[in-house]
Amino acid sequence: MGPCGRARLHTSRGAMAILAWKFPRTRLPVGASALCVVVLCWLYVFPVYRLPNEKEIIQGVLAQRTAWRRNQTAARVFRKQMEDCCDPAHLFAMTKMNSPMGKSLWYDGEFLYSFTIDNSTFSLFPQATPFQLPLKTCAVVGNGGILKMSGCGRHIDEADFVMRFQNLLWSRKTFVDNMKIYNHSYIYMPAFSMKTGTEPSLRVYYTLKDVGANQTALFANPNFLRSIGKFWKSRGIHAKRLSTGLFLVSAALGLCEEVAIYGFWPFSANMHEEPISHHYYDNVLPYSGFHAMPEEFLQLWYLHKTGVLRMQLDPCEEPSLEPTS
Repeated sequence: MGPCGRARLHTSRGAMAILAWKFPRTRLPVGASALCVVVLCWLYVFPVYRLPNEKEIIQGVLAQRTAWRRNQTAARVFRKQMEDCCDPAHLFAMTKMNSPMGKSLWYDGEFLYSFTIDNSTFSLFPQATPFQLPLKTCAVVGNGGILKMSGCGRHIDEADFVMRFQNLLWSRKTFVDNMKIYNHSYIYMPAFSMKTGTEPSLRVYYTLKDVGANQTALFANPNFLRSIGKFWKSRGIHAKRLSTGLFLVSAALGLCEEVAIYGFWPFSANMHEEPISHHYYDNVLPYSGFHAMPEEFLQLWYLHKTGVLRMQLDPCEEPSLEPTS
């Protein structure tokens, strides 16, 4: 059989074989040589992305901080992406309409556990999403300790809809007392994300109900959270799970016409090298590999630069109303 015949024979046995045949012999096994060639070709076509380190990110933020302008077109495009992937208007919370009795759902944060909606679970849900959409102006308040020194309280309270998240204390009385400041509000709980979150979430629901509180507990829809996770992972977030902050920012971008976010900063010091706590109620870091805070920050910073949302990093000294484009 001639060389051309041998080439055709190797080709028919697969690409790895033809790579091994075309290159001269080395001390490496044939399979290892071929694998090295494939890896080198892959890296040439798809170079490995290196996440900027903390110093590079801060330098980039400082270099690009210009007068922010809302880009209504970009915001509408992104809101449409949220609608197409995740339908927040209908799936943001579990309701009697999207979660009928007998429906089986998988926990979005678990791989092995599902649950079926029975009479007792169904009775916890509102008939439909309990607020009128779209919401006009929304503020999402992060956990970053940087918020404590921002002086942004008045700006946050001016929003039509404010999303805050913080630690849940074990004491029922302390919890109820802390909730009073929020008046008529919704407490958004991940009852069906992980099994460990079901009991605390139900405790919140029944505590508020027992004391006749002004707040109403809503339960996050695991299908919505799962869709949000897939959306961001397709855009380069490599964490095991998104942070609560990114889940809520995503919801706001799908539910609100204008979004501003406060307290989103992934490092232990601010841009002036002043130490800040991880949360404003403690300084406990997430488990390594569970969240990817710098990656999330870069995604949000890009949305800020393109005018989709406003990320407040400096103290709030300027008027809260911003020009639009």
